[in-house]
Amino acid sequence: MKLSSISLLLSLHSLSGTNAFMAFTPFNRHHHQQQQRQATVTTTLRAAANRREVLSQAAAALVTASAAAFTVDVEPAAAFGALEKVNNQLKGYGLPTISSVSDGFSPLLELWGKGKNRSPLLVQFTYPSEWVVTLPSQDVNGEDGTIQAGQYSAGDTATLYVMEDVKVDNVAEESKSFFQDAITRAISQKGNNIYQDFKIKKVLTKEGEVKGQNYAVVDFSYTLLTGAGFEVDRVGVASVTSVGGSTEVLWCASTRQRYKKLEDKLHNIANSFRVYSDGLNFSSQRVEYDKDII
Repeated sequence: MKLSSISLLLSLHSLSGTNAFMAFTPFNRHHHQQQQRQATVTTTLRAAANRREVLSQAAAALVTASAAAFTVDVEPAAAFGALEKVNNQLKGYGLPTISSVSDGFSPLLELWGKGKNRSPLLVQFTYPSEWVVTLPSQDVNGEDGTIQAGQYSAGDTATLYVMEDVKVDNVAEESKSFFQDAITRAISQKGNNIYQDFKIKKVLTKEGEVKGQNYAVVDFSYTLLTGAGFEVDRVGVASVTSVGGSTEVLWCASTRQRYKKLEDKLHNIANSFRVYSDGLNFSSQRVEYDKDII
């Protein structure tokens, strides 16, 4: 026993503090492996964080570059000759041309009534270039639908409505009740939507470029009751005229929340609205039907 104690003391004397502790601490394989795994995970997480930072910086740079590419001070449609094309068509009909189009807007000139079931109207207005345009459809029964432009996902639209059974001599002489009837018929033309709390805020009248034409620009608001049971407050502006044998309404609207941002754009659309019919020949644009099919 004494010899063992002396040997132990000599061994301790030959080793320094930490080494002595390590020499007499049993090796824990499980603890060692756990430390290695933790070190590996830490390294992996740091690498992933670095990769995320690099990718985030690259994405930000790409977005910035894309935004710069799309904010060039060029009118998209006009740059590709849309304004020139529209003006050439107007000249062909002997109608006044469009002197200019606001930045970010595109001109539209389209014939409503290409089908045999409608009396044709040449419709003109400008709309935000990022909006999507939809046109009436044609089949053997005639034409269906209307001319519309909009950012539909946001609820921003400009829609043509034609009251084929109503003709007035001068819209500038009509009362508010006439405009209320015209606009409410327009906003409720889809059978699954009804409205409430319709209000006319303001009516301004002006003369068109063609002698005898008048337009009324009407600010309004209403609550839309959707088929799904939701109530949506909407605000808009409409341009109303009476050309040919009908009364035409271009109504532009958005949600109350978005209207403040879009008010100038919607008024721009409404004020650019023009309709032509009297004395014009649209036979080249009418749809021809196969008599054997009909």
